[in-house]
Amino acid sequence: MTGSADQRRNEVRALTELGLTEISGAARGLHRTHRAVSDRVFGALRWGLGRSVIPVQAMHDAVTDGVYTIVAETTAIAGEVGGRVADLPMERPPSATVRGAALISTVNGLIGDELDTQCSPLADEAMTVRVDGRPVSPTAAGLADAFPAPTGRIAVLVHGLVETEHAWRARGEEPVSYPQALAEECGVTTVFLRYNTGRHISTNGQDLAELLDDLVRCWPVPVDEMILIGHSMGGLVLRSAAYHGGQAGHWWPRLVTVSVSLGTPHLGAPLESLAHHGAAALTAFPETSSFGRLLRRRSSGIRDLRAGALVDDDWSGRDPDDLARVEGADIPLLATAEHYFVSATVTSDPAHPVGRLVGDGLVLHHSAAGESKVRRIGFNPANGMHLGRSHHFTLLADPRIAAQLVDWVGRRG
Repeated sequence: MTGSADQRRNEVRALTELGLTEISGAARGLHRTHRAVSDRVFGALRWGLGRSVIPVQAMHDAVTDGVYTIVAETTAIAGEVGGRVADLPMERPPSATVRGAALISTVNGLIGDELDTQCSPLADEAMTVRVDGRPVSPTAAGLADAFPAPTGRIAVLVHGLVETEHAWRARGEEPVSYPQALAEECGVTTVFLRYNTGRHISTNGQDLAELLDDLVRCWPVPVDEMILIGHSMGGLVLRSAAYHGGQAGHWWPRLVTVSVSLGTPHLGAPLESLAHHGAAALTAFPETSSFGRLLRRRSSGIRDLRAGALVDDDWSGRDPDDLARVEGADIPLLATAEHYFVSATVTSDPAHPVGRLVGDGLVLHHSAAGESKVRRIGFNPANGMHLGRSHHFTLLADPRIAAQLVDWVGRRG
């Protein structure tokens, strides 16, 4: 109980301090923008009105600087003392609740690498197995307690950017749960994971490889088969983990029979490319430089989506703000597994001009299929599925995908 109370107190304090500190930083950014605009305006006025403008500008600057300084410093001080709200009664730490975990995962997705460097309690120290929102120790005792009726077929579900394991919950008029379908039809036990999506994909891939090695060795019954299912960034983390697991000589990659990626940007995500070049354009002008700096704060995990980076060499030693074209290393798919993919477009036909331009809202069809004019991941086109008139998050719980997963995984013998 004491450990849970300490965790709750630390998380609430960190959330409070972070929120107010970010408000303080935003105020300073607005201050810089305001002054850049006003300086340009007063500079233009001096051309027509001469030195008579100087006293007016001096008064304006004094008032402006004073107001923004008071706002920034007040919120910064409030952030330092605001952690006292951590003493308010709460039954569970925010990270153990659905809404609290969603808030923390969003923060981690945006600046999780920064928080990880600061050893913030908001940044998950490592990738963890989760049951009912709580972490499970990947030991024989921990897994036996968390999974009282395990099978030898394991499905590992890995969520995407700014998500948690709760993203896989059934929703909508036709609620469907992939774990339920896989359990009832295929005799598969599902393992949910949670991780800090703001860290580099290759870092999370290495952590996942180690975690799956522990999972297989300590699973309550012998593992006969492993199924990997990743949504969005999760598909890239799984590919990275398979590569690093093979490099480390782990046994678990040989147990993988089926791998499924749902809306995964194997060839990169256009929105990250837009943010990358947009940040450079915004920082070029004083009036918009604050917005450019804000964009450049995006996490390493988000930046890795630009080219679908899977290994350290894809980013190590490179200026993250360099505008040169980058491509992720060609990491082969696991040779022992069948690989499937699901893409979605907001239009019925993926070849429709709007569908080609927008994709599922975040990922383009060709990137999810891992094939373009210049690059091919290696999927068999026959192993793909497309959902028309759907968006990126439809892929998390859809009856059509559930039925297809059962066919791909195979019913129990």
